[in-house]
Amino acid sequence: MLEDVFKAVDDYIKERVGFEDDILVKVRESSRFSTMPDANISPNQGKFLQILAKACNSSNILEIGTLVGYSTIWLARALQEGGKLITIESEEINYHLACKNIKEANFHGVVTIKKGKALDILPKIFENQTFAFDFIFIDADKPPYLEYLKWAIKMARKGSIIVLDNVIRNAQILEPNSTDPKVIGVKRLNDYLKNCKEADFTILQMVGEKEYDGMAIGIVK
Repeated sequence: MLEDVFKAVDDYIKERVGFEDDILVKVRESSRFSTMPDANISPNQGKFLQILAKACNSSNILEIGTLVGYSTIWLARALQEGGKLITIESEEINYHLACKNIKEANFHGVVTIKKGKALDILPKIFENQTFAFDFIFIDADKPPYLEYLKWAIKMARKGSIIVLDNVIRNAQILEPNSTDPKVIGVKRLNDYLKNCKEADFTILQMVGEKEYDGMAIGIVK
């Protein structure tokens, strides 16, 4: 089956350029105890994000949607020396798992995990912000994806990279009458990107062990 080929190619890539060390494996496996088991990005997607974050010389990274900290660790490893990462998680179980994982990965002093709803926390970060975020990764609840993007743009600088995960939804975005709040949320985002004046975006389809989805990737003007 085609899905088996996608998985085999993902494994091939992972063995060469998306290698997980013991820490990443342990963190990924800890998601079984989270509110969304096995919902982490794939290792190859983690490496992809890491390279993007390195490409814009990230000293400050914002992540909306921590889960158990798997993507957080990939991104923290992309930081310039002395860099910082802020990540937001709303679910109590996930928050405590992420705190434990970040500490065990030796990023306790580098990563700050804020617990609560992102739309409550983002205005507070913006109000107290003394620097721009160089890289922003959004992988949280889908209905307010457009609102997350608007906050991200406010807190970025010219040349910052913004990535939003899960914007294809296994091609459900093609269903004109979908009533799924997640699909409606990403469709609102994708429609906005068509005429977005603050950033230049593209959308990449992605297949592999995470099945069929996509990422929106933009650079702030």
